Amino acid sequence: MFLRLKEDIKAVFDRDPAARSVLEVLFCYPGLHALWFHRISHWFWTHEFFFIGRFISHMGRFFTGIEIHPGAKIGRNFFIDHGFVVIGETAEVGEDVTLYHGVTLGGTSLEKGKRHPTLGDRVVVGAGAKVLGAITIGDDTRIGANAVVVKSVPPNSVVVGVPGQVIARSKPHHANDAPDLDHTRLPDLVGVSLVDLIKRVEVLEAQGERHANGKPHVHVPTDGSWQEEDFSI
Repeated sequence: MFLRLKEDIKAVFDRDPAARSVLEVLFCYPGLHALWFHRISHWFWTHEFFFIGRFISHMGRFFTGIEIHPGAKIGRNFFIDHGFVVIGETAEVGEDVTLYHGVTLGGTSLEKGKRHPTLGDRVVVGAGAKVLGAITIGDDTRIGANAVVVKSVPPNSVVVGVPGQVIARSKPHHANDAPDLDHTRLPDLVGVSLVDLIKRVEVLEAQGERHANGKPHVHVPTDGSWQEEDFSI
């Protein structure tokens, strides 16, 4: 038990540079408290003391703002940063997983049985993301902030957008690597596609008959900024 508690505290220090002392982590981290509430409630749930398990889970939600159903299965070195997370009854979470605030691991069916997602090891889910349904998120996957994921994702992927678009990593993340918390490395699939399309149109216009006013419809952005004269602003 004490070994597991030390692991939980170490996971906080590994993934939150704001953590300064063990005392601070013990008393000021609702994600850690929610995990400990869940461990107790899950024990009662698996021993068929369903009401007690659910009541302890409810108390954990009251004190932490994080709702983890006692039936959910949570792996080791789990970390919730900040809070306001919802994890459904049949969700399964692997080891070394990180969830940021506003994440939902939710269901999409009213039927009994498996209806919540399964997250592999070392998965990172960005703030506000929703992972819905009985889908599987492969190991070493990073889900971007506010993404909505409704289909299974292969290992070593990055997911962005609504609905979530899957991009295979060019540099795979491995088990021994540091936690993948760089949320700035998220490709803009729509933006890049539009810019590439506009470039192709400009080439075609240069080769053939130009638009009536002698300019392309929309210019390619300069240094990441769209031009004012291209839009009615």
